[in-house]
Amino acid sequence: MDPVELFLLGRRLMKIAESALPDVGAGAGNRTTLLVASEIAAHPGSTVGEIAARSGLPQSAVSQAVARLAKAGSIVSEPDPADGRRTLLRHAGETSERVAEVRATSIRPALKAATGEADAASLDTIESALRQLSTVLHPREH
Repeated sequence: MDPVELFLLGRRLMKIAESALPDVGAGAGNRTTLLVASEIAAHPGSTVGEIAARSGLPQSAVSQAVARLAKAGSIVSEPDPADGRRTLLRHAGETSERVAEVRATSIRPALKAATGEADAASLDTIESALRQLSTVLHPREH
């Protein structure tokens, strides 16, 4: 596999994942909200501007995603003790209902639609391979 094939595979996997996610409604989309949530998890105490700079997302999109995550109870904001004008973001201590709903959603229908596989054993194999790849690429998250 060359870098182009890997990039295209990653893009395809992202689209499959997006199709599996429950709808979030108007405003910031799933992709932006997930990217912002992952930035906050990786860099607790970040500001909206820092997240925008690291992710390449527009600051307005980050702000919308932060508002959505805060409303869902997934993150909390607090004033920066060193500079009261800045707001620091971190994950809430508890799993929100929205996060629980998203994590409970099966990827199987999206995998079936993307691959055309109807056989449960084939879908099991694909899910297992994805789980193993995820573990290898992000061992700290498992």
